[in-house]
Amino acid sequence: MKHSLLDLAPLELACMNTLWPLGEATVREIRDGLAARRARAYTTIMTIMDRLARKGVVERRKAGRAYVYRPRLTAEEARAQALTQVVENFFGGSREALLLHLGNGATSGAAPGSESREQLDGAALSRIS
Repeated sequence: MKHSLLDLAPLELACMNTLWPLGEATVREIRDGLAARRARAYTTIMTIMDRLARKGVVERRKAGRAYVYRPRLTAEEARAQALTQVVENFFGGSREALLLHLGNGATSGAAPGSESREQLDGAALSRIS
């Protein structure tokens, strides 16, 4: 993928969140999935999906007169990538500092990075790895 998921505009991310559970979809199917929250013009969603294809976030293939879009990574892979970027960019690469920020281990009053791995929530660490 060429671009970071953290670089996606809100509507781009909304389109991805609609596309992931579907696996693959046309612009019309994505627009219909978004319509429950807010109706959007077909051309708006078409532009967004074209932009996501150019960014390398989705791939598309022609099916008749329409394109069918498919994510280039799963929602779980996207979350892991985004969390890794947050840890690197906002917490100096320290997963422990992120966990402290989220409240795990915050009662110890220890400086970020000074706690032992045993003191941290292992499941949360494995999701961030």
